[in-house]
Amino acid sequence: MREIVLDTETTGIDPSAGHRIIEIGALELHNQTPTGEQFHVYINPERDIDAGAVNIHGLTGEFLSDKPVFADVVGGFMDFIGESRLVIHNAPFDMGFINAELLRLGLAAMPMDRAVDTLVMARRKFPGAQASLDALCRRFEIDNSHRDLHGALVDADLLATVYIELLGGRQRNLSLEPEKARPATMAAADIGAPAFTLNGDSSKFDRPHAPSDDELAAHRTLLERIKDPLWHR
Repeated sequence: MREIVLDTETTGIDPSAGHRIIEIGALELHNQTPTGEQFHVYINPERDIDAGAVNIHGLTGEFLSDKPVFADVVGGFMDFIGESRLVIHNAPFDMGFINAELLRLGLAAMPMDRAVDTLVMARRKFPGAQASLDALCRRFEIDNSHRDLHGALVDADLLATVYIELLGGRQRNLSLEPEKARPATMAAADIGAPAFTLNGDSSKFDRPHAPSDDELAAHRTLLERIKDPLWHR
């Protein structure tokens, strides 16, 4: 399964007021593992940047003045993300800006349900707790000491690690216990990982393959050594 973890930086907070994207950072996951493939670009917004926004990401109009405009980078961006699911922290914000840029160029907007919102995931998993990217890095003991300012690629990289932790961590499938049932309000697309398939009994779940002859023989030998084994009842 291919997913794209994505973040943007912008000139302000409201695309309907004419604010623009000035940085895109995205990286590829395959089966929730980073592949090393990434997309990163700075963009000339062709407008002023709010002072409050500069305080957050440090990107100035002077720095961006010689960078390409969105129309020049949209092809590469769309090619990179392809049809893959997007993983975004506070997805309505970034998707709102991306779609505003696409519509400005006469291109089709992307559906909101294409994005997995890790902010929603975090709030469901830790109700009442802080759910900012920094807070989640602290919770999962992820080193973000290099994040003195927001940056799209830095934030996407941190978010990829946070996303994996929200799914249960890299070794979640090694657990000896079946996963707990998820709330009905959390769609599978919200979490990105398949649940165990139950056989009508919450104590049993499907094994992905049948036992080999050697395994069956070893099991019979083991049962012969056990007094009144459960399997014979």
